[in-house]
Amino acid sequence: MKNKYNGIYVALMTPFDKNEKINAKALEQYVNYLLKFDIQGFYVGGSTGEALMMQDNERKELFKLVKKYTTKDIKLIVHVGSLSTKSAIDMGLYAKELGYDAISAVVPFYYGLSQDEIIQYYLDIVNSVKHDMVIYNFSPSGNSPLTLQTFKKLFENEHIIGIKHTSQNLFALNQFKALGDVALFNGYDEVMLAGLSMGATGGIGSTYNIMPQKYIDLYTAFNEGNMKKAKSIQDEICDIITTLIECGVLPSEKYLVSKAGFDMGDCKKPFAKLSLDKKKILDKLYKEKLS
Repeated sequence: MKNKYNGIYVALMTPFDKNEKINAKALEQYVNYLLKFDIQGFYVGGSTGEALMMQDNERKELFKLVKKYTTKDIKLIVHVGSLSTKSAIDMGLYAKELGYDAISAVVPFYYGLSQDEIIQYYLDIVNSVKHDMVIYNFSPSGNSPLTLQTFKKLFENEHIIGIKHTSQNLFALNQFKALGDVALFNGYDEVMLAGLSMGATGGIGSTYNIMPQKYIDLYTAFNEGNMKKAKSIQDEICDIITTLIECGVLPSEKYLVSKAGFDMGDCKKPFAKLSLDKKKILDKLYKEKLS
């Protein structure tokens, strides 16, 4: 059985100070807060964590701090993806040494690699690190989507155990069930319910940071067969996400979490700071739907 990773995983945000350094104190406080919820784990150092705007040594520092602060017995999946295979292997070995349960890596972007080159990228990582791997199938990453045949080849390797499917292609998600009993994570929060209905066994999400209980309740309602409740919660989530998109998703999430009492700071550049007008919109959202 490959799948040991069902459930709700928060794609953890990274708090930064004014110099764009990791704010360790705020991170510890925030991790402790999220551990109070009935989540199954954290996804560390992904898109939401702004990891691809960090240097490798910064990413390793984040890995170390989150592992140190996560005292509850939950799963920890860490993103080590990089344009450089050597870099991804190095971070993967470090994460394994720290005691992370699994590593993950985005499909290499920008260069337009072939399917065979992408397959080799993943195999090089897992054959070197020898640790559970969740493939981060991120459709806007710049490559052609991985085919079902590519995934079948990858899942022949014992270490490749799951997919984080951040794509609107739910037909592809449904096809992944042919891979067997593997972890299938829905990645786009606005289609969480649809993803579950098409075969996802859990979710890894960015907006889980600002409303974790809504996703826990949605997941529970779905598994209990209460589709009316699940659909109602998904509608609430989509309404909130619509406002986040209007204002800028990641900066908005950081602002809203900071309003809840955690000093998340701003996103790393080139993200812009929120305007006063957008903050007013988010203040209204927070008061009416999140506080």
